[in-house]
Amino acid sequence: MVDISGQCDARFAAVKDAFATNFEHSGDIGASVAVTIGGELVVDLWGGYQDTAQTTPWERDTIINVFSTTKTMTCLSLLVLAGRGLVDVDAPVERYWPEFGAAGKSNVLVRHLLSHTAGLPGWDQRLDSTDLYDWDKVTALLADQKTWWEPGSKSGYHAVTQGNLVGEVVRRVDGRSVGRFFAEEIAGPLGADFHIGLAPEHDHRVALVIPAAPLVFERDGANSDASSDRSSEVEPHRDGVAYRAANPRLRAEQSWELPWRRAEIPAAGGHGNARSVALAQSVVSAGGSVGGVDLLSKDVIERIFDVQAAGRDLVLGIGVTFGIGYGLNSPRNPISPNARVCYWGGWGGSLVVNDVDAGMTMAYVMNRMGEGTVGDDRAHTILRAAYHSLGS
Repeated sequence: MVDISGQCDARFAAVKDAFATNFEHSGDIGASVAVTIGGELVVDLWGGYQDTAQTTPWERDTIINVFSTTKTMTCLSLLVLAGRGLVDVDAPVERYWPEFGAAGKSNVLVRHLLSHTAGLPGWDQRLDSTDLYDWDKVTALLADQKTWWEPGSKSGYHAVTQGNLVGEVVRRVDGRSVGRFFAEEIAGPLGADFHIGLAPEHDHRVALVIPAAPLVFERDGANSDASSDRSSEVEPHRDGVAYRAANPRLRAEQSWELPWRRAEIPAAGGHGNARSVALAQSVVSAGGSVGGVDLLSKDVIERIFDVQAAGRDLVLGIGVTFGIGYGLNSPRNPISPNARVCYWGGWGGSLVVNDVDAGMTMAYVMNRMGEGTVGDDRAHTILRAAYHSLGS
């Protein structure tokens, strides 16, 4: 039996039970979960160990790389600028980043970057994963290349490039890097212990992800968790969008390395725990203001739910509905009984869900990675418990 620490309002006892069950029956090793209502923490739990040998306990302030859950922080940063009237999400990207208009990209809008519909899910030039540490190099390459499809016409998950694309717009508009902007304008004011680019003084608190088996791809390019037909698992076509988008090829173990931590990799390199993820994202579910910190306008929150793409994603190979900055709840991929729900998760299983209708944010962060890129049922078990607690 794993010891569970932290606090949990009696109303959300089912969440604590579900969290404990993940350790007992779903293979969790170390993890944290948090729930906010109206921006206030009602669940803040952690438990287990930082390592498979179970020698180092998961502590209150343990943080870990959460991979693509980082995207919600990066997109939130740009939405904050939009709420201040400094960015128009319907404007061409080249208005803020003139070099981006090269190679016929004048028709790429800011909202296309925020919704994985820009047609730039990977780099044309083959990159090494360490090239991601060179911001100027990778952003300049994206500015120079052509789109892979008509922008806005369909989605193709921008697994790594979205962070550079959105982050560069933030930098061009504000002058600060997206990591610094997020730290000073969002994380700091909200007291959220989340970092896009981790300073050395936090290294002692970092748990290392425990990788799953390598990804195996389907013939059409979808990763293996997108289909129950395991017999069709073969290498995807090398000229397909999914294969081309997997550039550079990432290894989960790269997140153990100091250069990865120090770099701003705003699509995949963020470090935090469930508490910090929930606190930062609660500004969405709480209507734009938390604890007297005003970050989003009501109009911007409504724009999140403006559907940009709905259908089979060219990279993920599954049906996804994207709004502006987040995935959206939909009949195709239902995660909530409520309509105005936006979410995203990270490679291996982390997840954050913002329910504007319920005023709730739920976040789950763990070290043992599940298979595939769209997670497994551990976070969703907790999410269902949260809705049970709300009486939904």
